[in-house]
Amino acid sequence: MDLIVENLAAIDHKLSQRHIDLDPGGYFIIYLDQAAGLIYAKHFTNVIDEQGLAVDPETGKVIPAKGKVERTHTTVFSGRTAKELCVQIFEKTQPCPVTQLSHAAYLGREFVRAEIALVTRQEYVQD
Repeated sequence: MDLIVENLAAIDHKLSQRHIDLDPGGYFIIYLDQAAGLIYAKHFTNVIDEQGLAVDPETGKVIPAKGKVERTHTTVFSGRTAKELCVQIFEKTQPCPVTQLSHAAYLGREFVRAEIALVTRQEYVQD
């Protein structure tokens, strides 16, 4: 099978539909500041309930996966590259806010996508 862009995108799209266990350490909202040449990652804490849903530790309410949520982040990380962000989050922050290897792998992929979008001046939308 030829590995053309459409096939690779289809593979990624299908994998994005799978169930994932949420990280009790929290979640990140990733975005770009093209003018400053920076990738930002806001970290938010959460608690995982008995159903596996992320819950706001302050209100006890379930955090919706889609739509606008008004919450205060705990930390904002920024970097010019995916590697710079990964070093800040995984090596310099103690305790590390990421507690699952699957979450760490996801963040690495997303930071690379964000870096490519930054360099190519494309829009970045977090998966």
